[in-house]
Amino acid sequence: MRSQIDHLVVACADLEQGAEWIAQRLGVEAQLGGKHALMGTHNRLLKLGARSYLELIALDPEATASRPRWFALDDPAVQRRAREQPFLLTWVAATTSIVEATMQLPELGEIISASRNQFTWRITVPDDGRLNFSGVLPTLIEWDGDAHPCDVLPDRGCELLELRLSHPAASSIVPMFRALRLVGAVELRPGPIELVARIRTPRGEVVLK
Repeated sequence: MRSQIDHLVVACADLEQGAEWIAQRLGVEAQLGGKHALMGTHNRLLKLGARSYLELIALDPEATASRPRWFALDDPAVQRRAREQPFLLTWVAATTSIVEATMQLPELGEIISASRNQFTWRITVPDDGRLNFSGVLPTLIEWDGDAHPCDVLPDRGCELLELRLSHPAASSIVPMFRALRLVGAVELRPGPIELVARIRTPRGEVVLK
């Protein structure tokens, strides 16, 4: 088993707000993605590499969820902060064996199947939709087949350089990262809870958090 950064999750009050925020900061446009019927959410996407991207996610006003939404999007505190401005909520790591990963780390939650347009995948979601370690511990995803959203996303000249994470309980999270055999430009250190992405853009290097 091996895991690596798949995508960053940015919470926003609505997709128009999120798209404007990305355009102001990165100088590029996020492409319309699609709807997640099970969760009552929808998204916009921005390619950050061959197999990594940024996801703007918001509650879909035209849909309802049949279970607690992923990424703690039902949490009033998350919704309140997103109304103020979009923010880097959490991240998702792609794994080569989601079953093995959840056997080692059952706190990741149950494995559910999901789809959007032509893409299908399995993803970990706790029963109550919470974020583990406030989003510092990633959600895990395993894509079905070789198809990946980056295959159809235009290259806007953006690249994820580094994901910096901090948490007071970093010493407890490090063994979990090791269990996931996490590779790539992810740095974790002790400190106040924070997620910071360093991204190369046509405007130069930008930090999102």
